[in-house]
Amino acid sequence: MTGDGLPAGGLPAGSAVDTYFRTLQAQLVAACEALEGESGARFCRDAWEKVPAPASATTAGKALRGGGLTCVIEGGRVFERGGVAFSRVSGDALPAAATAARPHLAGAPFSAMGVSLVLHPENPYCPTAHLNVRALAVTPAEGEPLWWFGGGCDLTPYYPFEDDIRQFHGTLKSALMPFGEDVYPRLKKDCDAYFTLPHRKEPRGVGGVFFDDLDAGGFERCFALTRAVGDSFAAAYLPLLERRHETPYGERERDFQAYRRGRYVEFNLIWDRGTLFGLHGDGRTESILMSMPPLVRWRYDWQPEPGSPEAKIYELLAPRDWV
Repeated sequence: MTGDGLPAGGLPAGSAVDTYFRTLQAQLVAACEALEGESGARFCRDAWEKVPAPASATTAGKALRGGGLTCVIEGGRVFERGGVAFSRVSGDALPAAATAARPHLAGAPFSAMGVSLVLHPENPYCPTAHLNVRALAVTPAEGEPLWWFGGGCDLTPYYPFEDDIRQFHGTLKSALMPFGEDVYPRLKKDCDAYFTLPHRKEPRGVGGVFFDDLDAGGFERCFALTRAVGDSFAAAYLPLLERRHETPYGERERDFQAYRRGRYVEFNLIWDRGTLFGLHGDGRTESILMSMPPLVRWRYDWQPEPGSPEAKIYELLAPRDWV
């Protein structure tokens, strides 16, 4: 161990961080399958290993090494599509997209690992949700090895159930209270700022919490905070699905869901740092794009009918204090 708790050599397999992320993935998969029930779908498990392509003048230093386990569910009783992925990779050159706060480290050797989840229920009255928790260690040419944690989770409803939103935020707030009363409000504000579509001047959903480049307070505190976010996700989100997944719906609701999913796709492919990190850094494309919903629609300059349930959701997207 280094003085701040980082395992020597970065983030190796078998470390406490590695063990936690693998365990979290298994727990989330089991919780989702329990919600599907005995007659529901099951996740397919795709273990993979990243084998770098032969180096060339344009790819030298950019190839990733490592592997992971991608778990995907499709056509379920509750989940139309969802993925829960664990990955652990290393490389000789950190992509610039890995951190906005430390651009001077771009190109340094690194190791990274984490769990990423996106769940798209079929019922339009059930919100989509996202979770990501990750750790990254960098070995610059000069100086001591550096590390930081990142992640968060957020909620993207299609129809307005304010009690559901309050429950989601309330669970996250309670999980983060042991770290200080200022932590949840700060991470919520950062989430509202991050999960927005600048080209549309529109939030993606109703937020949650988000943190990046987290290293203040030492390794153990940052690791504990990351675990608190990861461990609270199932309690914050799955009860909303239990409450809504059997609500009757029709083509109107499915059509609007597909339209709003388009915003989700736009954010992930244009703005999401994790997606850009993977795609620009020789990541495994199939695992990176598991977050895409199965059915999406775009329309030209479409506006919801004033006073309709579809219009109501836009009123809830503006950042506010939910709890």
